[in-house]
Amino acid sequence: MPEIKHADTDLLLSPFHLRDLLLKNRVVLSPLTRSRAGQERLANALMAEYYSQRASAGLIISEATVISKQAIGWLNSPGIYSDQQGEAWKQVVAAVHAKGAPIFLQLWHCGRASHSSFHEQEGLPVAPSAIRMEGDDIHTPIGKQSHETPRALATGEIPSIVEDYRLAAERARRAGFDGVEIHAANGYLIDQFLQSRTNQRSDRYGGNAENRFRFLDEIVQAILTVWPAGRVGVHLSPNGNFNDMGSPDFHETFLYAATRLSRYELGYLHVVDGLAFGFHELGPPMTLAEFRTVFKGPLIGNCGYTKETAEAAIRSQHVDLISFGRPYISNPDLVERFGNGWPLNPLSDMKTWYSFDEVGYTDFPIYRSTR
Repeated sequence: MPEIKHADTDLLLSPFHLRDLLLKNRVVLSPLTRSRAGQERLANALMAEYYSQRASAGLIISEATVISKQAIGWLNSPGIYSDQQGEAWKQVVAAVHAKGAPIFLQLWHCGRASHSSFHEQEGLPVAPSAIRMEGDDIHTPIGKQSHETPRALATGEIPSIVEDYRLAAERARRAGFDGVEIHAANGYLIDQFLQSRTNQRSDRYGGNAENRFRFLDEIVQAILTVWPAGRVGVHLSPNGNFNDMGSPDFHETFLYAATRLSRYELGYLHVVDGLAFGFHELGPPMTLAEFRTVFKGPLIGNCGYTKETAEAAIRSQHVDLISFGRPYISNPDLVERFGNGWPLNPLSDMKTWYSFDEVGYTDFPIYRSTR
């Protein structure tokens, strides 16, 4: 790839110490579901090529990866609930490491954002409470279907899901990942526990912010028996309405969660602060500046950033790194384009985002300078 040039004033492209990891720049590849793992949910050579193409990023966070069969809610997304799946990820990790980038695996449970056809033996999707998700239909193995009313998890079932996260974290470590990110955003299971909109439990996992945080807290503690704290991140989306989310007490909920998470001295907190993915409009949107007051570790901002707005955010000292999603789909050399002032490829056709081959995945051109 071409040499990355940047002015000394470009903080976005400057190195950064993420706890004990030295990142070559502050650009992060955001987790992006791309549906190339097949029905067996196995990472493969095509995925290894995709991630290695984008390894000029300072940090790569993998697409969301399900921790159990019960966790599945997306066609052809990868898994980490079997040793075979863990072994398959090794080729991706090796390809990224060969290009000099660290890679974290994002751990995922869809919760109510699922359908029984994904896991017939497990039955209905599970959630903190039996509250049906409103909105668009879901793509399932039997075609587009309406959302089902999920089954509320019994109190005694929750420890087994926490254990699924721990086992997934173990497999990720054996696969050679540099760390893991806990997906607690975008209306999936952990987010469903955090938010009062979806959590109406009366046991120790429901009610006030402290109880609603308990599920995530137990997951963090379990994963910290496998990974050092500096190699664990958490992803939150306080402003988002994706998957029918948004709670009136969102400021209280997420500031409480960030305050508690700060005590663990985690690798980072990854916050979807931008509104381009949808905003619930239940109050003023939460900002990175708010999170900076309560979370004392590295912060990653996400959603809708350009090079210029990312640079401004870092310069404000409200955030340390910025993750990019959609621009990275069609620009595998995004860092080089930023560094050299080259134009970006246009955003790709959404029809190819979740298709099953190289088209719209690994076939985007890198910039060829004529100078």
